[in-house]
Amino acid sequence: MNQQFADRYIVEKAANAAYLEKDEEHELAVSWAERKDQASLDALAMSHMRLVIATAAKFRNYGLHMNDLIQEGHVGLLEAAARFDPHREVRFSTYATWWIRASVQDYVLRNWSLVRGGTSSKQKSLFFKLRHLKARIARKGQAEGRLSQHRVIADAIGVSEKDVAAMDARLSGPDISLNAPIDAGNESGDERQDLLESKLPDPHELVEATVDTQRRHVWIENALSDLNDRERLIIAKRRLTDEGETLEALSRELGVSKERVRQIEGKAMQKLKANLVRQQPDIHAFV
Repeated sequence: MNQQFADRYIVEKAANAAYLEKDEEHELAVSWAERKDQASLDALAMSHMRLVIATAAKFRNYGLHMNDLIQEGHVGLLEAAARFDPHREVRFSTYATWWIRASVQDYVLRNWSLVRGGTSSKQKSLFFKLRHLKARIARKGQAEGRLSQHRVIADAIGVSEKDVAAMDARLSGPDISLNAPIDAGNESGDERQDLLESKLPDPHELVEATVDTQRRHVWIENALSDLNDRERLIIAKRRLTDEGETLEALSRELGVSKERVRQIEGKAMQKLKANLVRQQPDIHAFV
């Protein structure tokens, strides 16, 4: 049985499935929940496939195959059956509706575009409500111009106008490959990705920064070698760490006053600067 025939078979069988009375539904749900009776699950699921198909049909305008939407809705239906508590006074269809819709929506978000979007609850709401809200605003004449329209939608959903504008742009046209040629004739050979501006530094700037960092590291190591142990300790802990040690902590460690630590630090810094200038006379801007 090929997939297309199987999908048509499921739709036709769902259309002919009998509606369940409340007591029948409860009995099947209990049988599945407590005894994991597969036949009960099959009967419960099949009787609610109309709900799956109806839900999937609401999302058929996103360019995805109807059969795929139905299959995803069926996954949500089975998830609902696995979580349903038959002892609560709730019809299974009421409980399953949320799971079916959520499963279909997740599938649409994963597959409608190559670029993943709508990961937060507000972004999902924006994705699925944008077209409806735009149509409603147009009918009521609530906004004049695209910017005002975006503002109304942003206030209604609780997102920024920037988010609305970005989602509107994504839904207004198909995905375009960055490798697509800029001009139709492709005479230049340039691609769309060639127009993207990189915020990273140029390669030569990276190399220059790496070389400069290594050179300065050597200068500092040489300068530190002129200091005695106590001076080197103070400079290392006060100047060469992300969180410099306090004068009070160093005074306790060395057994001297805070003022004495400050004096030693000042003298050590003068020695360091003099050593660095001897190594590189034009280093004044660095030190």
